[in-house]
Amino acid sequence: MGPIRLIAAPISSIARSRLVQLFVVVAVILLLDHYSYDYAVLKPIAEGLQKVVTGTVHLCSEYFRIGILTDPVLQVGLMIAYVYVICVLVFYLLRFLITRIIDFVGWSNLFFLRNTIARERGIAAYRAWEPLERIRPDDISQDKWEATFAWPPDNSPPYPPLPVRMVRGAISYIVVFLIAAVLLQAFTPFPVLTWLAKLTRTLVG
Repeated sequence: MGPIRLIAAPISSIARSRLVQLFVVVAVILLLDHYSYDYAVLKPIAEGLQKVVTGTVHLCSEYFRIGILTDPVLQVGLMIAYVYVICVLVFYLLRFLITRIIDFVGWSNLFFLRNTIARERGIAAYRAWEPLERIRPDDISQDKWEATFAWPPDNSPPYPPLPVRMVRGAISYIVVFLIAAVLLQAFTPFPVLTWLAKLTRTLVG
């Protein structure tokens, strides 16, 4: 596992670069456009992506004027955004599956890798635990400190459930988006709040 992590570390850091991710997304779009006529399996994907982008552009044209230059820019931007979201979802799905496979390998001791996986995860857990331990007061025992903030006695996680975290994240994104919309409405010629109100009336009506 050590040599594998040593080789995978620079690859992982490169893959996290936003510029590299943008390059990969553009490359996927160009390859999809180039080979969609040669491979039947790719043609429905390309056509579906084009329909989604065209439909989004038409939807946007109902709420603000799209000019000669704005139309191609909006189409390219939407295409990059949609492909990026799809790639992110596929990446997280693959990551989830690989994690589950490693969990099964460690649990079943397949290929005798349980000790290796446990050692690697133990090192990661210790490194994550160190910052918590550095702020522990001397008058609080380590067991009580960990039971309060890290590992409760009933083995329940010390963080809210996933639905609660998702709701909190969505609320925070909505608040940030509304603040940005108010600033754009007040200090730029883009009436974002007016567009949002018109879109809300259309959806509700």
